[in-house]
Amino acid sequence: MTEPTIPQLQPMPEDWRRALAVVAHPDDLEYGCAAAIAAWTDAGREVGYVLATRGEAGIDTLAPAECGPLREREQRASAAVVGVSSVEFLDHRDGVVEYGLALRRDIAAAVRRHRPELVITLNHRDTWGGVAWNTPDHVAVGRAVLDAAGDAGNRWIFPELVEQGLQPWNGVRWVAVAGSATPTHAVDAAPGLERAVASLLEHRAYIEALTDEAPEAYARKFLTGAATSVGERFGGRPAVAFELFHR
Repeated sequence: MTEPTIPQLQPMPEDWRRALAVVAHPDDLEYGCAAAIAAWTDAGREVGYVLATRGEAGIDTLAPAECGPLREREQRASAAVVGVSSVEFLDHRDGVVEYGLALRRDIAAAVRRHRPELVITLNHRDTWGGVAWNTPDHVAVGRAVLDAAGDAGNRWIFPELVEQGLQPWNGVRWVAVAGSATPTHAVDAAPGLERAVASLLEHRAYIEALTDEAPEAYARKFLTGAATSVGERFGGRPAVAFELFHR
């Protein structure tokens, strides 16, 4: 019998200048996207981060009032490692983010502020593939991002944003979903992989609460393993995968 051919991932589009990554928590981007973002900023592209929460419910041993500011600091330091200086927080409550009009409005406003051609988010489906259950925050934010990319271009949806000086932006051409079980495209991770590891390591307090493994060994093993696995569908090169939705 002939072995089944593994479908190859296509290269991500390169004809864009600005991207906006919108996710639920500090560290969401560092667990998979940072190598791609490093490559993009190296090429002179602008990337901004918007986080729905400050991750204040993410460390069991720290109360939210202490954890939120700590994780915000870690996220800003982490973003700087891969060339991102614009980091915003929407202040939805960690762990109980609700999909709905308030979240769509906040994300649409961010899209209008940043005016990106590419929007990046995290897996919006119930699972990571199979029976690995996703978190409600990821599902809510990912789904809201896909909707808000269109909302941002329609002046009659959330007209109060126009009153606040945020004119419609209908320039989003793609939404790229990281962590999807059905990716379609990829970015070569090799040039940015070391910085991706360093970026994840900036979330040291979170990692130390998550695992007893040495943080650097943990971060390197996780990111290298993921990039190598994706690379099997990208010409054998370590890669970051995305499911690309065209608009």
